[in-house]
Amino acid sequence: MPEILETLKARGLLQDATANLAERLAEGPVTGYVGFDPTADSLHVGNLVPVMGAAWLQRLGHTPIVLVGGGTAMVGDPSGKRGERPVLPLEQIDRNADALRRQLSRFLAFEGANAARIRNNADWLRRLPLMEFLRDTGK
Repeated sequence: MPEILETLKARGLLQDATANLAERLAEGPVTGYVGFDPTADSLHVGNLVPVMGAAWLQRLGHTPIVLVGGGTAMVGDPSGKRGERPVLPLEQIDRNADALRRQLSRFLAFEGANAARIRNNADWLRRLPLMEFLRDTGK
């Protein structure tokens, strides 16, 4: 079993994996993705497993990509909750995204060898007229 799978399993961070993952990992480094919506200015305990999974990926030579959902947060996506999330002002979403980036930098290296990548989907989604439409009418 590849080291990353052994490590994640030993730490209780992995329950199951797709059938061919071990074979793919044996071929060389992979890129993993995790995403967070900046609807608050802090990560919470529910973010711990994906953050640590990304950190272990990086420590063991793989590349994590973190997507901050600044564009997603614009539309107040309830993500299975009973009620709608409040629609936050864009300035608050941006402040929250910056806070998440700072917190994530305690776990992931965004510079240097094997740097993790962080992107905010607001960088491309805010340019789309559809996002404003969804924010105003799509709830």
